[in-house]
Amino acid sequence: MALADTSRAIGAVARLLKDHLQAFTTVTQVTVGKPEPPQPPPGFSRLNLFLYEAHFDPSLRNKSLDEGQPAPLWLILKFLLTAFDRAGESDSIEAHEFLGEGLRALNELSYLPLPSALSDPLGLAALQENPEILKITFDSATTELLSKVMQGSEEKYRFSVAFEVRPVMIAASTPPDSSLLVGVDYTANTIIGEEGIHVPVFPLEGPEITGIEPLRFEPNGVFTLTGSSLNLPGLSVRIGDADAPVIAQAQEWLRCRANGVIQTGTVISAGSQPISVLQTLPNGKLRQSNLVVGRLLPVLTTITPPAGGFTRTIPANPSSPVFGAIDLQGFLLGTEDDDVYVALTRNADTVRLFDTFVRPAPPVPPNPVILQQQMQLQISNTAPMPQGRYRLILRVNGSQAKNSPTIDIVG
Repeated sequence: MALADTSRAIGAVARLLKDHLQAFTTVTQVTVGKPEPPQPPPGFSRLNLFLYEAHFDPSLRNKSLDEGQPAPLWLILKFLLTAFDRAGESDSIEAHEFLGEGLRALNELSYLPLPSALSDPLGLAALQENPEILKITFDSATTELLSKVMQGSEEKYRFSVAFEVRPVMIAASTPPDSSLLVGVDYTANTIIGEEGIHVPVFPLEGPEITGIEPLRFEPNGVFTLTGSSLNLPGLSVRIGDADAPVIAQAQEWLRCRANGVIQTGTVISAGSQPISVLQTLPNGKLRQSNLVVGRLLPVLTTITPPAGGFTRTIPANPSSPVFGAIDLQGFLLGTEDDDVYVALTRNADTVRLFDTFVRPAPPVPPNPVILQQQMQLQISNTAPMPQGRYRLILRVNGSQAKNSPTIDIVG
């Protein structure tokens, strides 16, 4: 029911924006609705999101998920962001400061990453089937726009900033129409396989690849190869030394999912990888296509500070530098032989780079072999960090993880 869940996509986008603003700003509360404060004033700071308009994306109007199938709805959602100070006013200096915090948080999240969980579990299901990356773009909030949105007898003109989120997909809940399968005797409800093929013909040159979309994809992500002769029987896809299952194919494209052993980290690492299509011939031999290069991204799911907090180098000084260990969890976090580094940044400046990590010992058989899912970054007492909130950026073999969370390094 994944596509059916996309009917909740509009609400899921609002919830995703609300969760991000709550996490990356110092305001007490983030609300969704008309930009009006409650009466009496609540006595705390607030950011308000107001969805005031929606458009159908003209560039994607006829883009379908599968060739020959009806196109879903592609929406552009337009929001207003309004800040309120502790007195419930939106046009004070304090409110403008809170609005600046919200703008910075949205600008840093121009490409909205989907978290591992939302406050509503169904919200993630409503957005994860969207094949396009959700992008935030800022618009001009003219006095004419704000006056129209806030007109009325009780509404007050409030300084706000406009932005849009696109493209948001709402797909049909029913599965697409498909033709009957080749190699199935529907009169007897049996699979006849190659007995239904009377004249097998194979091109001499086999499959050929001309492109890949998207160029960057994560473990368990879907990517599409374009080219020719990609609808032949017996095709498989190889990424480096790992196999990627084929989930759909046509004459000029082949859709695959980078799952299986790729996620375990036992066969392949993140970074630029050669991708080819293999055709199994009737004699059992393999015919390989030309190569294209795709970029497999690491996935950073969670970062965990020390259980007891970071330790101050000078215990009596609350602002002294601190040290401690940070645990990282995810997929394809790299091995000892990979080029891995973590950058701790603040205000768009890199404060410290780390290229050595503590990794857990491989599990002993017969336990499941799952590698590259944990590692520890150690800030030593000989090179402590200044206290503050930092953004953590992970790169493995030149490929950067989409998720770059923040962490408070304080004693």
